[in-house]
Order: sequence, then structure tokens, then C-alpha cells
Amino acid sequence: MVGVSISTMALVAVMSVFNGLEDLIRGLFTSFDSELQVTAAVGKNFVVSEEWLEALNQVQGVELVTEIIEDNALLEYRGNQQVARVKGVSPNYFEHERFKKGFFWGESTLGTEIRPAAILGRGVAFALSVRLEDINSSLKIYYPKAPKSAASLDPNQLYASGQVEPRGFFSVEQGVDNSYVLVPLNFFKELLEYGQKRTALELKVSPGYSVESVKKAVQEHLGVRFNVKNADEQHATLIRTVKLEKLFVFLTLTFILGLASFNIFFSLSMLAIEKKKDLAVLKAMGAKNRLIQGIFLKQGALIAFSGAVLGLILGLLLVGAQDKFGLVSLGIISGVVDAYPVRVHWPDLVWISLAVVAITLVASWRPAWIASQVNAAQEL
Repeated sequence: MVGVSISTMALVAVMSVFNGLEDLIRGLFTSFDSELQVTAAVGKNFVVSEEWLEALNQVQGVELVTEIIEDNALLEYRGNQQVARVKGVSPNYFEHERFKKGFFWGESTLGTEIRPAAILGRGVAFALSVRLEDINSSLKIYYPKAPKSAASLDPNQLYASGQVEPRGFFSVEQGVDNSYVLVPLNFFKELLEYGQKRTALELKVSPGYSVESVKKAVQEHLGVRFNVKNADEQHATLIRTVKLEKLFVFLTLTFILGLASFNIFFSLSMLAIEKKKDLAVLKAMGAKNRLIQGIFLKQGALIAFSGAVLGLILGLLLVGAQDKFGLVSLGIISGVVDAYPVRVHWPDLVWISLAVVAITLVASWRPAWIASQVNAAQEL
């Protein structure tokens, strides 16, 4: 019973950690991503108009529409160069409550039409050695373009360039921090000569509406030419990886529990051998094989249920202590979270209980069958 309870406690704790990590990932990306994202189903960009955007904004449940132009570009700051993902955003970008989690340094502004500004991911800023205090140095952005004439040797024909002032750094997740730079939409639109073309739209859902219902309404409004993704679908690969890891860890620990159930198998087998004479007496008194099998199966069930209940209680206590006191640290310096995050997902407890009981009962079946085959005439 102790072995079953320890295995159950381990399952509860590990499953809760994976749930906590999944929530942490979602929370970090929520600081940078939108609740809904609209992209072209085919191609890199699509054309928008004021009337088209206004009609989208009128869809029930849509509170805010932010225009996005996103592409790779070369950055240069005081001789240091770095290729990064530049994201041009419209002025209402910060109305999405960006950077609620993680860190932010500097000013949350993208400047003005005359003096555009940029907000850099911490990794990009460190790679370029950007200093916010140095107001005399600007960040140069270079974007390749097709030359107007194939015979032209003028290097200025090969790229477009512009300058912005670094105003802030953000840190939400390593992949984002090392890749992204935010700039004003109009600045990047002119640099890329995009005109009315956009690579994406980011939508904020109005309070009182569910994301899924608004997603469905927007998809019906836009039709099949556009893809509408929620936060999880924007990072489907990462979320799917965490869930697969959780599944394989569950299967691994369940296999370990199966190995631990051999103790139950051998204990009940020894009991069946020791009690042969008692079983023979029961058979002589008219006990059927089914009755004797039931005795041993009930003993296995008693071990299973007692161990499962005790393990669930200990697991919940351990998870609660980790959540409140942070018993196990991540082992890295992080301002977002210092200890392993945990969250109890109640369906997990049901699956854990079913796995524990099923494995224990399977381990009990063979000894129960052996006990039922005792020959009363030989033993007495």
C-alpha cells in the first residue's frame, strides 16, 4: 500500500508541474501575443482598407483591431549588426495590455511620426549593446529590395534603410526576446513600401465574450481566405510538445507503478500458498472458486484503493506546499518564476486513480486464480 501511495503521489506531483509549466508558457506569450490573430490563408500578406477594417471591428465581441507588418531585417547599432524579426504595429498596440508579465525597461512608446522609436527584445538589445541612456545613437534598419534595373551597380538600389530611437527593452520568453523588435507601423510600411498590405491583424476580445465564440464569428465574417488563430494555435507546436512530454512522463511513471505492483503479486501469491489448508477447508465447506477469487481480488482492491487515496492526499499536500512555499527551485535565475509552477488539473486525478486501481487489480488476478485452484482432497 505504501508503494502504491508513493507512486500515486509522484504521478500527482509531476502532472501538476507540467500543468503549471503549460500555464506559465501561456501567460508569458500572452504578454506579447494577441488573443486572436488573423493571417492570410495563402501568401505572405493581404490588402486592407479603412472600410474593411471598420467592418471587422464591428463584428460582435471584437474590441480592438491592431494592424501588423512583420518581416526579417538587418539591424545596426554603433557598428554592431544583428538580423531580427521587426514588427511594425499600429498606435493601439499597447491597448492590448502588453507586457503584463515578464520585464520591461524604459518607455512604452513608439515615438512620433517625425521621431519613430523602437522597443527591443532583451536578447536583441544585448547582442547589439544598445544603451537607452545614449540618446545620440540611433538604431538603423536595413531591408533588402529588388533593384529597379538589373544592370544597376548602385548599392543604394539593393536595400531600403531607416532609423529609429531605442526607447525600451522587454523580456517575456527567450525565443521572443532574442528575435523581436517593435517599431511604428507607418515607419515600417514606408520602409518596406507595403502601402495597404498587412501581414497580420491582432484582435482583442471584448469583456464578457469567449475567445472561441469571437474566433468563430470572425472566421465566418472573413471567410476561407483568412486563418483566425487563438493564443494556443499561434504556438501550437510548443503547447503540443509540453502535452506530449506530459503524456510520456505519465506513461513512464505508470510503467514504474506497474513494476512496483509486482510486490502485490508476490505478496498475494505467498498468501495463497500459506493459506492452502484454510482454502481447502473453505472448499470442503462448499465455497466456490468464484468466492475464493473474490477474497483475493478484494484484498488487492483494498491495497489499491487505500494506496490511491493516501497517494492522492499526499500528492495534493505536496503540490499545495510547492505552490505556497516554492520547495523545489527551478535552479535558474528568473524574475518571472523562481520555483516550479504547479496546478492541479482534476481530470488528471481521475486518470491517475484509474491507472493505479487497474494495475493493482491486474496484479491481483493471477494470485486469486492460483488460490481458487487449490485441491481440497489433496490438502486435507
